[in-house]
Amino acid sequence: MSNPVRQQAILRLVRDRAISTQAELVDALREEGHDVVQTTISRDVHDLGLRKVRAPSGRLVYAAPGSDDADRLRAIGVAMRRYATRVEHAGPLVVVTTPSGYASALAQAIDEGAHPGIAGTIAGDNTIFLAPREGTSAPALAAELAEHLSLAASRPG
Repeated sequence: MSNPVRQQAILRLVRDRAISTQAELVDALREEGHDVVQTTISRDVHDLGLRKVRAPSGRLVYAAPGSDDADRLRAIGVAMRRYATRVEHAGPLVVVTTPSGYASALAQAIDEGAHPGIAGTIAGDNTIFLAPREGTSAPALAAELAEHLSLAASRPG
């Protein structure tokens, strides 16, 4: 894989996932079919100027220089399109449904994304309860999150 292609893949991965170590980055690239070794990734991390930032979970994760709140909110959208199958409001909560086994991964992405309207999540096997922050209505939050699903459905497959 060429250097620019690999580095673009690295930037996309650290934007879309919470990656804490070079080993996790190597594994993520290999999952996508890229043949890489840790020493090359170490060089890329340096060349790209990746830095460690503290995610809302408290975990240190890689971020590209200049990463900001918009990047984290985009990451929530990516995770919603990847894992969520349905979004609805139920009283003061928002309920997000996923295929079996994916709720925890999506809840972690939402928590690490630090959406300003979400106070927290509780995940089961295929269901997540989201608690909106004071001043954010459950119907409005559900509609915002459901937009990600309609974007995924409107893409040509």
